[in-house]
Amino acid sequence: MKIKSILPVLSILVAVLLWGSSFSAMRIVLQDLNPFAVMFCRLFTAFIFIIPISIKMFPKSYQKGDWKILLPMVLFQPCLYFLFESNALTFTTSSQAGIISACLPLMVAVAAWFFLAETINIKIIFGLLLSVLGVVLLTIFQSEQTNAPHPILGNLLEVGAMASACANIILIKKLSTRYDTWSLTGMQVVAGTLFFLPGIRTVISADPSIWTLKLFLLLLYLGAFVSFFSFGLYNWGISKIPASRASIFINLIPVTAVMLGWLILGEILNPKQILATIIVISGVLLSNKK
Repeated sequence: MKIKSILPVLSILVAVLLWGSSFSAMRIVLQDLNPFAVMFCRLFTAFIFIIPISIKMFPKSYQKGDWKILLPMVLFQPCLYFLFESNALTFTTSSQAGIISACLPLMVAVAAWFFLAETINIKIIFGLLLSVLGVVLLTIFQSEQTNAPHPILGNLLEVGAMASACANIILIKKLSTRYDTWSLTGMQVVAGTLFFLPGIRTVISADPSIWTLKLFLLLLYLGAFVSFFSFGLYNWGISKIPASRASIFINLIPVTAVMLGWLILGEILNPKQILATIIVISGVLLSNKK
């Protein structure tokens, strides 16, 4: 019984860690391809991996009118989420975007309480606030600063990305009662591939010399593990535990990104960031402790 209760948490944890690792990989890949081309390559790779399960993509559990939920689900994520966030970071600093993204668990907790009638106890609220505080400190204490040509526009786009992610989580939670996890994941991948299809023009016209083994392996990792496997794990995990609890793990994404940036890219992880990392992890553990 204990193993069954731990598996959803481990599933979500692995998914979030994979998402966090994508920042270092994306930073390397973006040296050769633009964001739209990278997103197409990622989702097209993931699309190849869903072919074996494509027979399940339209399950018998479909009921008349479900398209009204399925369509917004794939529109919010990956389409609008990746569109908003990729553009937000061109207008605002990563610090401000990170602070805004820290609000996602709170947004989900409120949305789950309003739409799904999930309860919110003091322990979850305190854990949420503690983890948000940690992410805020983590982003404030970063050593490097980036230019923000249009911070207001960028921050609004990041809010749009978080709102899209929040809406997607709530819709996934509603649909997971009748739909297979990997069917939902497959629908997301197909929709994202079609949405970012214009990026294929950049891929085709790119300088052939950029297509090294390193680039192929990174795109394979981003597509197969980050865009496909992690979505499936998270969708399965969120079908087993309350959405408010599952969303708390989102705050581990910037922590993972900072730590891997330090290990792989040689970015600085100062003592204040280490303290902020401990605070975030403490908040996540507190909210999920039984």
